[in-house]
Order: sequence, then C-alpha cells, then structure tokens
Amino acid sequence: MPQPVEAGRRGKDVRSDCWVQFHGQDSGGIRLNLKSKVEIMYGHHIRQSIDEILDFYKIKHAVIDLEDQGALPFVIQARLETAIKRFWPEINQDFLPPLKSYCGYGTVADRFRRSRLYLPGNEPKFMINAGLHQPDGIILDLEDSVAPTEKDAARILVRNALRQVNFMGAERMVRINQLPAGIEDLKYIIPHPVHVILIPKCESASQIEIIENTVKNLCNESGRTEPVYYMPIIESAQGAINAYQIAEASKNNVALAIGLEDYTADIGTERTPEGRESFWARMQVINAARAAGIQPIDTVFGDVNDMLGLQNSVREAKALGFDGKGCIHPRQIRVVHDAFRPTETELERAKNIVNAFENAMAHGLGVISIGSKMIDAPVVKRAQRTVKMAIMSGMLDENWREGGTAHVA
Repeated sequence: MPQPVEAGRRGKDVRSDCWVQFHGQDSGGIRLNLKSKVEIMYGHHIRQSIDEILDFYKIKHAVIDLEDQGALPFVIQARLETAIKRFWPEINQDFLPPLKSYCGYGTVADRFRRSRLYLPGNEPKFMINAGLHQPDGIILDLEDSVAPTEKDAARILVRNALRQVNFMGAERMVRINQLPAGIEDLKYIIPHPVHVILIPKCESASQIEIIENTVKNLCNESGRTEPVYYMPIIESAQGAINAYQIAEASKNNVALAIGLEDYTADIGTERTPEGRESFWARMQVINAARAAGIQPIDTVFGDVNDMLGLQNSVREAKALGFDGKGCIHPRQIRVVHDAFRPTETELERAKNIVNAFENAMAHGLGVISIGSKMIDAPVVKRAQRTVKMAIMSGMLDENWREGGTAHVA
C-alpha cells in the first residue's frame, strides 16, 4: 500500500485554503479527522462535500486528515481530488463541481483588454474576490507562479475556479505552460468556461497550430461550441523575429503580448526603466499585431508600489501603440485604466468622426470629411473604440451624441 499523500497548504498564514492528507486503506471504513476554524458553522457542509467526492470515486476505506482555513467547497474538493489522484495515479475521472450560472457569460474578439490581472493558479485566496477590482481580464496562471511539483494541483483548482468563481464580467483567461506541458493544461480547462488561452514563450506559428488542433479536438470531445481565443506571448529573440507569423497563425488570435523579463534574459541583458534594450521587440509586437488585425498588449510593470512609474509606463505604452498592459497586483488596475483613457483632444476628435460617419450612413453617403480631410474606415473604427473607451471610463455618457463640427462630403 502506498504511503499517505498530501495536497493543499497549511500554516497560520494560510487562508481560503486547506491541507489534506489522504491514505487509502483495504478496510476500516472512512476515518476523517477534521480541523476547521469554521467547523461550528460549516463543519456539516465540509463533511458533506468530502462524502460526495468519496462516493464519486467509490472509496470505502481511507484515513483523511483535513485542516481547513476557510476554504470554499470547490477548493476543498480540488485538494481532496488532487490527493486521491496522487495516491492512485491511474484514476483519470474528474469530479466536477456544479457550473454556476454567473460563470457562463461569453466574450468577443475585439473587446477591450486594457488590463489583465495575473493570479497564481494554486492560490485560491487571490481568486475569490478578484472580480471586485474590475480588471478587463483575469488570468489564472499555471506557468511561472506555480511550482513544478504543484502543477497537477493547480490544474484541478483552476478547473474548479472556472466553474465556480464569480469574476464579475472579467474576461476569463488561463496562462498554460510551455509546450508540451501545456497540452495537459488544456485538457483540464477547455471543457469549462475559459475565454482566452495565454501561450507563453511563443516562438513559432507551429506552436499555435499544435494548440489550436488540440483545442479543436477537446471542444469536439466535450461538446463545447463557444470559441476559444488565444493571446501568444513573445518572450524571446526568436519569438520577436517571428512575431508576425505568430500573430496571423490563427483566426482565433485576439492579441499579441510581450513579456520583457524573459526577453531581456534571452538577449543577454537586464531590463531597465528606460527600456532601450527592448524597444525593437516591443515595436515588433505592435506592428505584427496591427498587421494581423489583433491587439498589441504590453508587458507587466514590476514595482507594485511605484504608481507614478506605472502611470508613466502605461502612457508610454499607449503612445507606442499598445492597447493594454499586464497587472501583477489589483492596485495597478485603476492606474492602468486611467492612463489608457483618451485625452479630451482625442475624445473630441473621435466624437466628431463618429458623428460624421453616422450622418453619412443616415444620408446614404460613403465619403466622410472633417474640414478638408477625408476619413476612411480604419479611422472611423478607431474613433468608435475611443468613444466606447470614454464611456467605459466614465468620461462620456452613453447618450452623448450631439451635432459636432464635422460635415459629410
């Protein structure tokens, strides 16, 4: 008989998580030793949750020690499932918690992605209230933030979070591991409500093709009909060289991001505040994304206490042509959103263009001018996005339309 196995975390600083030790037996029934700081209120529910999993896996005899630090049921279930599968690796059935109705909303390819908040995929305490901070996207990370020995646990926890956590309208993203490990990640997340897959250290179009074929097969197997979108991340010299081929490799690519910590290490230098060492790579990503018709997304800003530095970094990113930026702490989100807001000058010009376009449509005309300048379709589309961002940012009321200064040619 194998030795007891563990899953989860324990200790005085742990919250919203639990620790499980599991030891399968040949006889003796189920012996559960439960310690929970909320046992008086929720002990019955915890035991009920454990019984559901044991019944699902038809486990009749086991010794289970569980120390709970306020974990929600989907976390307790994930930790116990992990322990069971570590004890009996041949088990491949998944115990799925109910799919909450608030997890079933969709997304669109061209939605705003000003901010994306990274959350460690094996830390439930960061997931539960992440939606309150109103990022455009929430990334459940299976890659760098998860220790190699905990990848299996993180996959199960992220899968359960996709089914149970209310992210309050944020786009639901998962950063998988580099290939080939990322294929295993996809098996755990594609059948569930994920919108965007972040593909780290992407260096070639063939990597996108491998992921897309895997996703297609998993969608067919699970009956999923909603699209799965991709955000490749450029993090190496090779990736920067191939940025355009990567950007256009799939019709489901919606954005192309850059990660500068790994990129600067790959080219043998250090990342600096000025960013001269990465200017070429950032422009590669911007131009590749624009040429492919998708969004260019900037890297994270590493100092969570330097709000002025973050503000300047976002303004620079916007000036270069980026549409969004990564966040590693909730306090960065509002600064990112404010810095990406259009200026008053940008907004007034966008309003004039949108007014002129709508007037042209109303009169059945296809040629638009403001003053002596002709306005073409890409300019109109950009103006419409500027107006939409102003509405999202609270700069403009939804019923803003007014006469404007534009005219129709």
